[in-house]
Amino acid sequence: MSDQIGCSADLTVSPLVLSERNCPLALEFVDAATSVHEIDPLCDPRWDELVENHPKASVFHSTNWLRALRSAYDYEPVVLTTSPPGVALSNGLVFCRIKSWLTGRRLVSLPFSDHCEPLVSNPNEFDDLLAQTRRYVDRGEWKYIEIRPHAIEPGSDTQFSRSLSYCSHSVDLRRSTGELLASFHKDCVRRKIRRAEQESLKYEEGTSDDLLLQFYGLLVQTRRRHCLPPQPLAWFKSLIASFGKQLKIRVASKKDLPVASIVTLSHNRSITYKYGCSDARFHKLGGMALLLWRTIQEASAEGVDELDLGRSEPDNEGLVAFKESWGAAKTELVYWVYPDRVQAHPGKWQRSRVRSVVSVSPDVALKTVGKLLYRHIG
Repeated sequence: MSDQIGCSADLTVSPLVLSERNCPLALEFVDAATSVHEIDPLCDPRWDELVENHPKASVFHSTNWLRALRSAYDYEPVVLTTSPPGVALSNGLVFCRIKSWLTGRRLVSLPFSDHCEPLVSNPNEFDDLLAQTRRYVDRGEWKYIEIRPHAIEPGSDTQFSRSLSYCSHSVDLRRSTGELLASFHKDCVRRKIRRAEQESLKYEEGTSDDLLLQFYGLLVQTRRRHCLPPQPLAWFKSLIASFGKQLKIRVASKKDLPVASIVTLSHNRSITYKYGCSDARFHKLGGMALLLWRTIQEASAEGVDELDLGRSEPDNEGLVAFKESWGAAKTELVYWVYPDRVQAHPGKWQRSRVRSVVSVSPDVALKTVGKLLYRHIG
């Protein structure tokens, strides 16, 4: 049991928690000193209930996302809560255990997630849960902890330090489509939507193998342009298997040639634009504008409140400007780590080395690098 968070000598074992999803029997562990409990969110139905009802919950808290992370990368999800067994969860802080020979053993909330707000009622609850995670590092069980809250910050007593800062963008969809269209930038968005219509671009959506391969072909092209390896195809297959109809691959084509594609994830009253890619030769046709506009129209018709456009690096001025041209509101997104001496993400020189290798590698090599690398960098 040494690989379980908190499974050390000062923990007592509570009664067995039976899964309602045909999971194997799972033990719920409780720290007797702090009354912080550990549960498996994939086996304890109380987590789904909390995610469904908590106002700060996002698609990244969902068991769909957690199941895909475990299936594709073998990450182990865990939730810390002060709620005892047998009662509904009043709070929860979700992590994944990442065990890597390359980047070390660490806890991340959550890997490959733009943000992951703690589902708590107040900052004190958040700090109490973080105090428990620090013990895991202090006892040498894990190398470091990284958290990605969207709004709340850890208190100074937690000793968590700022690691990275991003821009986060979202579009308020609680308006008519006419009002939304009028809020878009005249040249950067509305003109491109008209161009896509004039070009008679074909729009398709779904999760078929054909659409997946069209998307992935464009993804490899796009990642190469940015000198980065593509995510493994198995990751997208895991997402499709986990999300079902709540995931859509959207493809814009010109005469059966894919020119742009995005992947969106739905959760409650929000839709997340998670991945986007395109063929640079056809940017002027407005394929990406068409895809996002169709996504917004569909979401608005279904009563969705928000389009989450995800994170951007602050110095990526082009991407930030693109998102703001859709009338998106910008907020700061800060990642935090404990202890502060660790470097949670590759440094500039490391990224430079990766990009130099990617720039000269054939597609088959890029896919292999992505398949081998991403499990270690979540």
